[in-house]
Amino acid sequence: MKRVSRSPVNHLGRDVSHKIPVWQNVPGLVAMGERDARIWELATPYLQTRDNDVHTLYSFAIANQLVTRIPEANEHIVLPAIILHDTGWSTVDEQIAFQAIAPDRDGTYTWAVYQHEKEGARIAREILSEVGYAQADIDEICEIIDGHDTRLTSLSINDSCVKDADKIWRVSPHGIDVAMPRFGLDRDESLRINAFRAYDDLFTDAGKAMSLAIIALESMDISIQMKEMQERGRANVTTTDW
Repeated sequence: MKRVSRSPVNHLGRDVSHKIPVWQNVPGLVAMGERDARIWELATPYLQTRDNDVHTLYSFAIANQLVTRIPEANEHIVLPAIILHDTGWSTVDEQIAFQAIAPDRDGTYTWAVYQHEKEGARIAREILSEVGYAQADIDEICEIIDGHDTRLTSLSINDSCVKDADKIWRVSPHGIDVAMPRFGLDRDESLRINAFRAYDDLFTDAGKAMSLAIIALESMDISIQMKEMQERGRANVTTTDW
């Protein structure tokens, strides 16, 4: 999506750019540090299927915010784990992957979900070894990845943060958008089915609060009132096209 550096319209009539704070002083802004950028670089070739690269970036941002609000969580474990958690889908045919995660799945393709977890753990071990992670940290990250979808319980607060970040993504604009063509849903249906799956399964209070906030915003995007404003040409914000 193209971004312009400065609006061509200035209703105020004067320059206020000197009031823009430096990046580091703005709460909530997320950027990868050197460690995570290197892991991302090595993981990217394994994430270029099913929009997993974009999914991973959004999940990383969510995980980053979770660890800042949960003191017991270890970002040294959580952030590499979320970057690497879906690398194993690169070993599964994309159409089989869609069947394996479909809302009406019947278990026929559950083997593919297990495969992506185990292969993801293998790939993560290779990448983390290359960047020089300690063996104990590698073992913990790989244990989190191997079961991040199929294991219904949480091993630790680090595991909870990874699981929650992965699921909260479902109600992001990107998560809602990609589910629509995958499963033949309109935006309202996609929001409802994703929102239902992005709250009850969460482990942390911070994750639940974040999920509800995103769901609330998305529900306004599809509200009758927003549609009426759009039809009158009065809404400045529309749902995102990806």
